Amino acid sequence: MPKKIVIQVQISCEKCRSKALKIAAETDGVNSIAIEGDNKDKLVVIGDGIDSATLTCTLRKKLGFATIVTVQDEKPKDKKPEPLPVCIPSICYPYPPTCQELVVCDPNPSPCSIL
Repeated sequence: MPKKIVIQVQISCEKCRSKALKIAAETDGVNSIAIEGDNKDKLVVIGDGIDSATLTCTLRKKLGFATIVTVQDEKPKDKKPEPLPVCIPSICYPYPPTCQELVVCDPNPSPCSIL
């Protein structure tokens, strides 16, 4: 299940912001990255199988200050199931039964009519 990790990072310039995004993007299992917050100081990483502690330590080494704010499971957006189209069954009448002809004849017709 994908997790949403919010990390507060010290971002003072454009170079620091691009460096933080690059570090987060190189982490295995990341699906999306965003920067949020009033001061644009929170890095939001969404992905599956991300180690939040390792990511935070890597950001600390490169940028100097990083703190995990929240780690929570990302809830999938509720998709309403599309209603299936109503199928109206077609009316199909069967064929009428066929009539079979039955021919009756004598097995040994004799040519002699006097008997």
